[in-house]
Amino acid sequence: MGEITASELETRLREGEKLSVIDVREPDEWESGHIKEAVSIPLSVFIERLGELNDFEEPLYMVCRSGNRSGKACDYLAAQGYEVVNVLGGMLSWPGEVATGE
Repeated sequence: MGEITASELETRLREGEKLSVIDVREPDEWESGHIKEAVSIPLSVFIERLGELNDFEEPLYMVCRSGNRSGKACDYLAAQGYEVVNVLGGMLSWPGEVATGE
């Protein structure tokens, strides 16, 4: 499992890299502001929606509010054989613009 700061991720996305960003926060958190390029798969339904991850190129960049829940998701996914990167500091540290709503 790798790690990246929110600032490093924002720079890479801004420079046009196509990265698979998965936001594991709950829907109300997502709607209040999320990374434009991210896809919402809340931790509360993560296991049920695990198959959706096959649609994304690895590594999967996992983000939450602070990095705690995404870290748990990373631990689980790494044990399943996925290549994952935890976004340290999560959305609390996100320096870029955010999209709102669904």
